[in-house]
Amino acid sequence: MDLRIGVVPVINLEWVQKLHRDMSTRGYSTEAVTETILGRMPDYVNYICPQFSRTHVNFQRVPMVDTSNPFIARTVPTADESMLIIRFADPRGIDFSYLLSMLHDSFMSRANTIVCPGGKMDLAMQLIFTPMIWRLIERRKQALGH
Repeated sequence: MDLRIGVVPVINLEWVQKLHRDMSTRGYSTEAVTETILGRMPDYVNYICPQFSRTHVNFQRVPMVDTSNPFIARTVPTADESMLIIRFADPRGIDFSYLLSMLHDSFMSRANTIVCPGGKMDLAMQLIFTPMIWRLIERRKQALGH
């Protein structure tokens, strides 16, 4: 694949979202949802998590509210109650200065990682992927001799 993208919430946020959705819209009990989550753990550990080590860019939403016990959470944390961690597998060619200037209140936590407010995910994706997609299109044109 030319561009692999990972979008993943932290596991407790995933569980809060699943519990909230399954209980409010599907009428499941907490116990039934918990059983489903536990039944999926081997697949999560063996198949889902390893995928994120093979992506070019990962986006991870981390709530800034307590999700320590997802089984008692009353609401799903919003994007504005979260921070977004954006990790680049290969930071070469990424204009971090530009991204930091466009994503207000963002900062670098590592040489290949930007942290920004969760509500800026759409903008971050536009800023990051537009040049990447243009480069892929140009490479394709060159490969086809156009």
